[in-house]
Amino acid sequence: MKRLNKPFPKKSPKNYGWLIKTIAIFLFLNSSVLVKGQTNNSDRRLWLNYMDKVARPVMMNLAEDQLKQHMPGVQSPHIDNAAERSKVAYLEAFGRTFSGIAPWINSEGGSKEEVALRNQYRQWSLKAVANAVNPLSKDYMKWGGGQPLVDASFLALGLIRCPWVWNHLDSAVQKQVVTAFLTTRNTVPVYSNWLLFSAMIETFFCNYNLPYDPVRIDYAVREFSEHWYVGDGMFSDGMQFHLDYYNSYVIQPYLEVVLETISKRRNSYNFFIPKFERIRKRYAEIQERMINTDGTYPVTGRSIVYRGGAFHQLADMSLRKELPSSLPPSQVRSALTAVIKKTLGSPASFDANGWLNIGLSGHQPELADVYITTGSLYLCSEIFLPLGLPATDPFWSGPETPWTSVKAWSGQDLTPDHALDLNR
Repeated sequence: MKRLNKPFPKKSPKNYGWLIKTIAIFLFLNSSVLVKGQTNNSDRRLWLNYMDKVARPVMMNLAEDQLKQHMPGVQSPHIDNAAERSKVAYLEAFGRTFSGIAPWINSEGGSKEEVALRNQYRQWSLKAVANAVNPLSKDYMKWGGGQPLVDASFLALGLIRCPWVWNHLDSAVQKQVVTAFLTTRNTVPVYSNWLLFSAMIETFFCNYNLPYDPVRIDYAVREFSEHWYVGDGMFSDGMQFHLDYYNSYVIQPYLEVVLETISKRRNSYNFFIPKFERIRKRYAEIQERMINTDGTYPVTGRSIVYRGGAFHQLADMSLRKELPSSLPPSQVRSALTAVIKKTLGSPASFDANGWLNIGLSGHQPELADVYITTGSLYLCSEIFLPLGLPATDPFWSGPETPWTSVKAWSGQDLTPDHALDLNR
């Protein structure tokens, strides 16, 4: 199946005069929903095309048991352990890609083109998971060691987000998934956001009523809730605060899934959940304000080549329909659309075969940290989470809306920003 370059063609009226043009403009500006289930917003089509462009090489090749054969083995010029990094790059690509597109795969409805595309990805997902955990497969993944813990957790996160895939896996494949995830227990996580990687694996077990280790979950939640919150909606990454995007890449989206899942079983974290709700809403405001008028954002901190993954948390809040009242969903969509265009719109962002190149806006290999490979780059898929919302949701159906920086730098008046004080 070819990528949908123009999945939703539109016919423009011709020779109908100024009246028709005036009506069309009025409808565009005042109502993005023309009939039930049909939107007049082109952003969703653009998002679907970019999602497909990013995800297709990973999901299709793994489904065909050819990921190791075809994925380029590009590494950071500063790579610290080339041999080991090359072995885990495939799990990086798969886990990160799948966790970002999982809500869309789990959703229903849409145009016939979107439904067909989703059905294709569902079939690829089932085959991809099966190949990744089958020791007899050419694309069997490496599950033991430090980096595999990281990316096994992204796969676990994706399976939590997409029960459709888990429930449609053959029982033998489900057992192999469990075996692979159990292998990660042999790895002691780094005393940082890595605690959440172990916690996510156990949360997966809990979510699907499998035996799990609550201590690995509790350790992570207690450190962040009692020791690592530094104020104004942000946590430190371990004992030191870093001005980077790890609150979004990992910390806050992971904490939300862990807390949400475990709270269905027990009330251990009721002391923290109300505070965390305020924290994450404040951080969503900060994230939106970091997006400049042209879709750029501050190039600060490590892992910057994760591109739009820097807004994992803002995308997750949008998917959950839990944005703060200060952020209309269509405003966030407009801002994230600008980010997608800026980070993926350059032809140099992809190689000749459609694989992501190292970079933030194009091909910029010197930006890569010592642990970056081709597989690492696919964390950018997390920005696509809101595709799990139906096209009729206000996130998609609302009109294009200027985001905070656009309002501010075009002379529009707006309310001042204030830090979060949890004591108030």
